[in-house]
Amino acid sequence: MAEGLSMADTADLDLYITPEHPCHYLPERQARTVFVDPALAMDEPLYTLLATHGFRRSGPHVYRPHCEGCQACVPLRVPVRGFKPNRTQKRVMKRDADLRTRLLPAEFDPEHFALYGRYLAARHAGGGMDGESPDDYRQFLLSPWGKTSLLEMRLDGRLMGVAVTDELGDALSAVYTFYDPDVEERSLGTYAVLMQIDEARRRGLSWVYLGYWIAESRKMSYKAQFRPFETLGTDGWQAKS
Repeated sequence: MAEGLSMADTADLDLYITPEHPCHYLPERQARTVFVDPALAMDEPLYTLLATHGFRRSGPHVYRPHCEGCQACVPLRVPVRGFKPNRTQKRVMKRDADLRTRLLPAEFDPEHFALYGRYLAARHAGGGMDGESPDDYRQFLLSPWGKTSLLEMRLDGRLMGVAVTDELGDALSAVYTFYDPDVEERSLGTYAVLMQIDEARRRGLSWVYLGYWIAESRKMSYKAQFRPFETLGTDGWQAKS
């Protein structure tokens, strides 16, 4: 929990709920989202606190699902001290050991943006995300108030992937990862999470937040492979081995 803050400090936060809209992950369902007042002066300590209560960041906005009659979106985080890669993850680490990784400031980079466009065209064609502009990219991934870094992955100078990563008071938060769609066999999404866990451990942080896990969604199934993990329910964070 953020130093000097408790959930009581958020009691006066203004929250706004969206109208119902089609769920991106469970197409037969309708979704609603709660947003923290965009006019609030958000900062890292407050965001750290909100993350412990299941909130996430998209651009400058902090949100969490609030769907009537549905609790499918479950916040998930990995305790980095207890994490042990499984056999598949060890193979990914070995396969991608030739990549050079580095953390960069969260700034717009035309090369990153070009790769992002290729990734969306291959993975989300027709899904409402293809063809985004540089401003859309900035609004979605970057933040004017957060401590954000870009974990860049290169092979012999060639850009292979970028993992947008937020630093919280006690954790890292995996915001979004995009990579070269021509190298699916490298499992760069998994590799990025493994590198984020290593970075959190190096910094002495406790967790890596992986966003929302939806057991019914194949797109989200990879998150439960990082064990042990913790999920947030009505009784707080619960460990899953």
